[in-house]
Amino acid sequence: MELSSKKKLHALSLAEKIQVLELLDESKMSQSEVARRFQVSQPQISRICKNKEKLLADWCSGTANRERKRKRESKYSGIDEALLCWYHIARAKAWDVTGPMLLHKAKELADIMGQDFVPSIGWLVRWKRRNNVGFGGRHILAPSFPPEPPPPGPTSRAQPPLSLKDFSPEDVFGCAEVPLLYRAVPGSGGPCERVRVLLCANSGGTEKRRLLVSGLQAAPRCFFGVSSEALPASYHPDLGIPWSEWLAQFDRDMGRQGRQVTLLLAARVLEELASLPGLHHVRLLPLAATAAPSTPALPSSVVRAFKTHYRHRLLGKLAALQSRRAGVSLAEAGAGLTVLDALHLAAAAWAKVPPQLIVSGFIQEGLAPCQLPPAPKEASELPLVPSGLSLQEFARFVDLEGEEPSSGACKEETDAEAEEGVGEDGFQPLPTKADALRALGTLRRWLECNSPSPALFDKFYACEEEVERLCCL
Repeated sequence: MELSSKKKLHALSLAEKIQVLELLDESKMSQSEVARRFQVSQPQISRICKNKEKLLADWCSGTANRERKRKRESKYSGIDEALLCWYHIARAKAWDVTGPMLLHKAKELADIMGQDFVPSIGWLVRWKRRNNVGFGGRHILAPSFPPEPPPPGPTSRAQPPLSLKDFSPEDVFGCAEVPLLYRAVPGSGGPCERVRVLLCANSGGTEKRRLLVSGLQAAPRCFFGVSSEALPASYHPDLGIPWSEWLAQFDRDMGRQGRQVTLLLAARVLEELASLPGLHHVRLLPLAATAAPSTPALPSSVVRAFKTHYRHRLLGKLAALQSRRAGVSLAEAGAGLTVLDALHLAAAAWAKVPPQLIVSGFIQEGLAPCQLPPAPKEASELPLVPSGLSLQEFARFVDLEGEEPSSGACKEETDAEAEEGVGEDGFQPLPTKADALRALGTLRRWLECNSPSPALFDKFYACEEEVERLCCL
């Protein structure tokens, strides 16, 4: 009895698959006829037609191995792509790239991305096959993002300016230094209550950086017992923004993500910087010289939305304080606001700025790398005008900093800020676990007596569960 021999599978290379697509497009041959010509099955030709766009993209990219018959995706695709980008940069700089150099860089990228990966010789061989590296004449493409700047040395200002088109919307960031009278109330407020807030977001509206707030108080009393990690925003004890430190941290964050981004900066900021840190993942792009000196590198609509949300939340908080203490004016309630309160209000306001408004703002002010689709109308919606104020009065309140002298600074916290529960040493005693659990019970009882919506209870349950977990640690 003769054993039936298996039919040998004949796989086509990428070049042959492109020939199949050309035959089907340019001739009247059927899929069965093309299959017979290439000695493969008709279902294989059908699959090639279904994957037409992907095959053409691989062919046009120039990085795919055109003689390869099967394309198996790497388990570590992020490292694979990052190493290929670095390889293109190295070849564009005419570096002599060796195998050990690629293995070392792959391990370095894996550590940056937080992946437990040790590249081997076998992995490197497969990586070279996947990306058509080292086979005959190298087909080198221009890097998909601008090359990394040289090691720390001469300032990056000597480099020619970049174009926004070199980056995707998610990798174009803008920032603005915003003065804020954090205790001001309508009809009052002065230069002695000022802090500065650094806002930073990307043009795609997908990423808003952690706020940086600067003020003259080196150690505000309200920070006693609060860890820096628990603060809702970073705090710097100086009224000026620490640009060098902030840029260095931004560069480290982007390096950990394996990204190359650009940061729009006002020309005034670049001129004021005495020296720039060695940045490897963030490229600085100053605004056009024709822009006004006060023009922020973040859309003005985004800055105004942040201030509007802050003022609206501030008035709501002060109104609640007034209801608790009869006979207290709005200005007196505002005098008890601490720098820590301001950090929480600012973080909440920044979180409420919608991504659609950020996208539309970048487009309208010409700061977007490409023409993105217009944002929906609801992106421009802002909080309702608080009761007791007209639209014009609230608008003046939002823009209050424009009417104040710029020399103001946040003043020292007054006794009114901590007059409740202050100990003999002048500091408010730190709450215990028992205090936290009692506060949860009080809050739940108040919610029960005021008939809130079920959705509010869901948020309370999540908060209650997290507090109870922390109390058990």
